[in-house]
Amino acid sequence: MSPKIRPRRRGLRIAAWSLVMVLVVAAGLAGVVLWQNSYAMDEQRVSIRHGGHTLNGVLATPKDGRKRHGLVVYIHGDGPVDATHDDGYKPLWEANAKAGYASLSWDKPGVAGAPGNWLEQSMDDRADEAVAAVAWARARPDIDGHRIGLWGASQAGWVLPKVAAKTPVSFVIAVSPAINWLRQGRYNLLAELRADGASASRTKAEIAKSDTTRRLLARHATFEEYVRAMGGDADGMTADRWGFISKNYTADATQDLRALRGVPVLLALAGHDINVDTADTERTYRKVLDAGGALTVERYPDAAHSLLKQSIEQSDLKTTLTALFSPRSLFADRFLDGQRQFLEDLGRGSNASP
Repeated sequence: MSPKIRPRRRGLRIAAWSLVMVLVVAAGLAGVVLWQNSYAMDEQRVSIRHGGHTLNGVLATPKDGRKRHGLVVYIHGDGPVDATHDDGYKPLWEANAKAGYASLSWDKPGVAGAPGNWLEQSMDDRADEAVAAVAWARARPDIDGHRIGLWGASQAGWVLPKVAAKTPVSFVIAVSPAINWLRQGRYNLLAELRADGASASRTKAEIAKSDTTRRLLARHATFEEYVRAMGGDADGMTADRWGFISKNYTADATQDLRALRGVPVLLALAGHDINVDTADTERTYRKVLDAGGALTVERYPDAAHSLLKQSIEQSDLKTTLTALFSPRSLFADRFLDGQRQFLEDLGRGSNASP
């Protein structure tokens, strides 16, 4: 064989083996992703009729062989959220399933092809929607109607007690809920300015802009009036969003929380929350609910507002990689176990509703 051909063939063999190794590693990584994103529960798409239209939902049930399960009904926070929250709810649903509970969630109106527009909803509209979902669940033979509770995050803090005032619930898990819309907005503004290292002049200008917005809301100004008041710069505000804020800016959960007296409530608060004043939230929940002894407050020092680890949430790359290869690790330490434990304790009667 010519000595000039051997190195060429050797190079081809090396290239071939390199390609094989790349394919093996890629297949291995794909396998890890599939394994890590497989959850110990069954999921099915469901349809719930409400107000002349359909809620497109997902029902996740435990694989424990039981014919009936308790249920956790999910109330979303702000934004265009689909039933699974882009699969972000699934680790939570799995924790519920381990405790013997099913989970129910649905696309917000206008999201993922669902009819309607969530920006046209008031907090009362959202509560009515959840009440319809609870009624639908109570009619199912595989759901224990005496063990249906609510899970809600952030903006859902204004919805959860409204639901409880309209239909009996067995428990509530409130994650980073706010109390007063306007106070929450001001807290968030100042916290973000501090995080950005804003100058005193910028802070003063942003507060003045916020005060102008409040005055416009108080006199029921139109979106066009808002844009003119902002000097023609809507800064991301849309007509639909302005309408949504106008419907809901007076929201305050303080009085509504009385509907949760005697109901076991798990209040989960983040240590790095720049969206919600957790001290105000805890103080109000304790003032209204502590007397009945059914309130449990858990703080997660390593968590951001979403109850994801702050160290992960601060980086889009870390969030993406963790979601792919270890989605349960996205959440603050003890959060998933704490939710599971709360539900298991309900089953043992340690926090049973009277």
